[in-house]
Amino acid sequence: MTENIIPVDRQHRIQKMIQENGIIRVAELSKLFNVTELTIRRDLDLLEKQGILDRTHGGAILRHRISIEPLYTEKYQTNREEKEAIGKAVNLFIEKGDTVLINTGSTISQVLRNITGKNIRVITSSASAVMDVKNPDIELILTGGLFRPQSNSLIGGFAQMMLQQVSGSKAIIGIDGLSIQYGLTTPIHQEAEIGRLMIERTQGPVIVAADHTKMGVVSNFVTAPINSISMLITDAKVKRDFVEELNRKNIEVIIAEEILARQQ
Repeated sequence: MTENIIPVDRQHRIQKMIQENGIIRVAELSKLFNVTELTIRRDLDLLEKQGILDRTHGGAILRHRISIEPLYTEKYQTNREEKEAIGKAVNLFIEKGDTVLINTGSTISQVLRNITGKNIRVITSSASAVMDVKNPDIELILTGGLFRPQSNSLIGGFAQMMLQQVSGSKAIIGIDGLSIQYGLTTPIHQEAEIGRLMIERTQGPVIVAADHTKMGVVSNFVTAPINSISMLITDAKVKRDFVEELNRKNIEVIIAEEILARQQ
C-alpha cells in the first residue's frame, strides 16, 4: 500500500497512470493509495470534469481529444490490416434487400470494397465509392453535394436534401471519435450533419465501423449520442473495459478478427 498523500498529489498520480495505461480501475487505485473507493470515485469525477478521462462502471478510460481533422490520405495509410478486417466483418451483417446508408472515411472505404451480397442498395456520401465498390450487383447511389477532398466526402445542402428522401434499413457509420459520455464526434460540423441525418433516416440498426484508435476520442461536433447506435465493429486491440461499458449500454461489440476466424 502507498502511504496517504494529499488529494491533489494523488490525482496527479492517477492522471499519470491513466495516460500511461489508458485504463484505471477503482478497486486497484483504492488499494494502491490506501483510501476508500468512494474517495477514488471523487478523484475520477474531478478528472473527468477536467476532460482527462471518461468514467466507466469500475474505473475510467483515457479521453483523447482531436480538434484538427486528419487528412483522408493520412488516415488511409494507418491501421490498414485492422480496417480491412473491419470492412470484411461489416459485410457479414448486410443482408439481401438492404438499403444501407453509409457515410465516409478510411474504414468505410474498406466496408465499400468488401460488400459482396446481391440485391443491395448502397446510398453513400463517400466520393470514392465509385472506385471502391467492385460488386456489379450493388445498386450504388451517391448523395451528391459539395466535394471535400480533406475527407473524400460529399457534404452540404444537396446531400442533405437527397438523404431526406430515403429510408435506410441499416446505417454504417465511420467516425473520428467514440466516447461513452459524448458519443460519436467529428472535427467538422458538415460531416457531423451528414452522419446524423443518415442515422435519423435509418429504420433498422446503426452500426459503427471503427478501429481501436477511435475509442475514447472526443472531437468538436457531436454526430449522435452513444445510445443511438446498435453495434460497434472494431478490431482486437480495443480495450476490454471499453467493450464492457458499451455492453452495459446494450451496444453489441463485434471483434472483426474473431468473427472472421469463425467463418473460416
